[in-house]
Amino acid sequence: MKYQIVNLVASASLNATLDLYNLAVAIPNIEYEPEQFPGAILKLKEPKVSMLLFKNGKVICSGASSEREISLGIRKASKLIHGVQKNVKIQKRVTYQVVNLVATANINQTLDLFQTALKLDNVEYEPEQFPGAILRINEPKLTLLLFKNGKMIVAGAKKETLLKKGLNVATKLIRQINKPEKKTAKKKKSK
Repeated sequence: MKYQIVNLVASASLNATLDLYNLAVAIPNIEYEPEQFPGAILKLKEPKVSMLLFKNGKVICSGASSEREISLGIRKASKLIHGVQKNVKIQKRVTYQVVNLVATANINQTLDLFQTALKLDNVEYEPEQFPGAILRINEPKLTLLLFKNGKMIVAGAKKETLLKKGLNVATKLIRQINKPEKKTAKKKKSK
């Protein structure tokens, strides 16, 4: 099944205590409102990612569509921070851990979400609340949003291999209930 990774979320450390207030004053694209949130938000334009920066040096990178963008984003952030705080080393070899992978996919068939929710234990469907059904699978641990048109949003994988495995598991479950429509060829009457 084809899928597209739309967001990777990764965790890393700059191995230094960050002075979030001074960083926010010195770097224009850092937002810091400690009364609202304990971290600062750094938005980069290239690659287009957002970084949550915490006092203890922890960094959460989100919005990347590839692992290359994660590395590039963390390296760029460390360079910006190093310009203000010399004790923060510029990350040449970036070490990070992917904590969530979000992808879109399409099963290419119309789904009966009511029947899917009725026949599978691990599906929530409340159409008056949300137009999609929520399917949770345990192995690998993933959450899928299913829509009537066959489109899906998949979240929770930490590796692409687990995403693929989960999509295969989910597709089998969904197709057991939503049998693909068979196209029947109509015979032309000859005169």
